Amino acid sequence: MTNQDVVMPDIAAAAAMPGSSGRAPLFACRGAAAVSASSMLGGGGAAYQAAVVAHVAPVPAIRPCASWVVEAMRASSPTRHSAAAAAAVDAEYDAWTQRKHPSALGSFEQVAAAASGKRVVVFLDYDGTLSPIVADPDMAFMSDEMRAAVRDVAEHFPAAIVTGRCVDKVQSFVGLPELYYAGSHGMDIKGPSSNEEEDTKILLQPAREFLPVINKAYKALMEKTKSTPGARVENNKFCLSVHFRCVDEKRWNPLAEQVKAVLRDYPELKLTQGRKVLEIRPSIMWDKGKAVEFLLKSLGFDDDRRDVLPVYIGDDRTDEDAFKVLRKRGQGLGILVSKCAKETDASYSLQDPAEVMEFLVRLVQWKLRRSSSAMRPRV
Repeated sequence: MTNQDVVMPDIAAAAAMPGSSGRAPLFACRGAAAVSASSMLGGGGAAYQAAVVAHVAPVPAIRPCASWVVEAMRASSPTRHSAAAAAAVDAEYDAWTQRKHPSALGSFEQVAAAASGKRVVVFLDYDGTLSPIVADPDMAFMSDEMRAAVRDVAEHFPAAIVTGRCVDKVQSFVGLPELYYAGSHGMDIKGPSSNEEEDTKILLQPAREFLPVINKAYKALMEKTKSTPGARVENNKFCLSVHFRCVDEKRWNPLAEQVKAVLRDYPELKLTQGRKVLEIRPSIMWDKGKAVEFLLKSLGFDDDRRDVLPVYIGDDRTDEDAFKVLRKRGQGLGILVSKCAKETDASYSLQDPAEVMEFLVRLVQWKLRRSSSAMRPRV
């Protein structure tokens, strides 16, 4: 494997360890019980792509202790509460939305004001954002109504799905060829196509050289975890997911030991966490935030462009990397989808996919009103 040790200064950041946001949730959960691919790479985009591939640096993999893994598993699993405790959690959440992260729906006028006169670019996570979180990841289908809302968004704004899923799988779930797709936490980026039969163009795969070791680790994890009822290993091409949503909590520690044992043989890989899932990824400085930067630069929206407003909506710890990028840029809106009060770099919040859909519909309606006003002749 090539030992690349140079990082592009404008896209490199210290890798967040042990999790992508580096922070555990502070509180319990509330309620717990259209641009073508060819034009995208114009204006220096192809050169930027080549530079990214040439300069993505590996980072030393830190072997996680099993105790940290189990704590991470607990942190992503909401606790059931008594009625009194649930009321306190609700009050805590209400205070969180009022003081720190207001609803993007309740604050839509502020969102619209921030977007006024700017090119809006929309980035969307999939699981828990466009589709509900379900026990079987192969059944995480989005509704027809959500698909229609996303289609309308893509008609009026450049739009991308940024997910930990394999890009081919999420494309089949979404079924909208006009979108950009960044799968495997941004390590597999494809551009739009004119129809569903046409192959989308690969724009960037910074971890391609890791495919052989990822496939070996996948087979090893499948064999190692087969004795744990409910555990499921998903191959997302450039990363692996160990789902424990259906695993009895008493078996979390043995499962963590199994994952740890496998990773000892693969120092090129690192462990991060998501919502009831352990993520195994290549040890390189790349994440959803880097994918957002790549897509924005490829579209011609460099850091010094002040006429662009990226909007990123996601529900997972891995989305924090994208929220941090927008905050660092000093422009853009991060929207966390959560019923939990938690530390986040997002600016606004939405509770669930139903609210995400309502927000997307309102965003399109706002765009149509703006366009209609601009076309109306002045008297």
